[in-house]
Amino acid sequence: MVAMVSPSSLFLILLLLSIPFSESNLTIDYYKNSCPHLENIIRETVTSKYISVPAAAAGTLRLFFHDCMVGGCDASVLISSNAFNKAERDADINLALPGDAFDVIVRSKTALELSCPGIVSCADILALATRNFVSMAGGPVYTVMLGRKDSLESNISSVEANIPRANTTMDEIIRMFESKNFTVGEMVALSGAHTIGFSHCKEFAYRLFGYSRSTPTDPSYHPKFSAALKTLCANYKNDSDMAAFNDPMTPSKFDNMYYQNLKRGMGLLESDNGLLRHPRTSHFVDLYAFNQTAFSTDFARAIEKLSLSGIKTGNQGEVRRKCDAFNTFQT
Repeated sequence: MVAMVSPSSLFLILLLLSIPFSESNLTIDYYKNSCPHLENIIRETVTSKYISVPAAAAGTLRLFFHDCMVGGCDASVLISSNAFNKAERDADINLALPGDAFDVIVRSKTALELSCPGIVSCADILALATRNFVSMAGGPVYTVMLGRKDSLESNISSVEANIPRANTTMDEIIRMFESKNFTVGEMVALSGAHTIGFSHCKEFAYRLFGYSRSTPTDPSYHPKFSAALKTLCANYKNDSDMAAFNDPMTPSKFDNMYYQNLKRGMGLLESDNGLLRHPRTSHFVDLYAFNQTAFSTDFARAIEKLSLSGIKTGNQGEVRRKCDAFNTFQT
């Protein structure tokens, strides 16, 4: 009898065969014996946070993306700066990363250190917490391989060239992802993370109030949408916390509404709108707007691939005792 392999399992097998040897050392049950209650502890901590602060789902997903895009998924974004080093966390684009996202990782690490001290890396905690949050928000359940080590460095200078900004051109974003071996389709699928969460008004206010001399408001916005945003963000210069949902229709649900909104002229950021207008990305927007299953499947595959990016194993990293400091700086 020939054993059948599911499409998702086959994808994971092919993905593992294509990555460097150090990354292929990761396994699903890496902590089976050394920390058997890992999954339960992460699940309980994430659930508690999600109940009290649903926005933590989008925040943690964003934190994970900002970590993986700069040197790999190694918890380098969690490091706090000190007198000797300015860390990634203090880069301008990272200053708005939400405190609740950092908090859920700290809480998870504290609980794990009581159960199995010195065993579980912060990088693995962040990867698992992100997966659980995505699932709780209604997104796909995907596989997280385990065994990452935490980085031994975190430098503010590494950030700028690796994370797209709200006004980064689509050509630049495509080049950025392709340099990390992601296809255009995978980039568009990962962009669907904007189906939950919000963006601060300062990130898109120029599209509302200063798009050009002759046209103050970006005409690609739906008129009613831009009018609502102008009202919402009218005082953004005096209140830096003012923000709008990335997906105003189903802001807390992980679905394909983000892509449907793009086709309605409701892409909040210029980079969002670029997905609809660029010839290499627009057909993916059409696909995902029409087909929720295609989006869920492709997002799961893309974030599985992202979670294996730049993995540190063995002596390439460490298991931090506290997620915000290297062991050499801890007492």
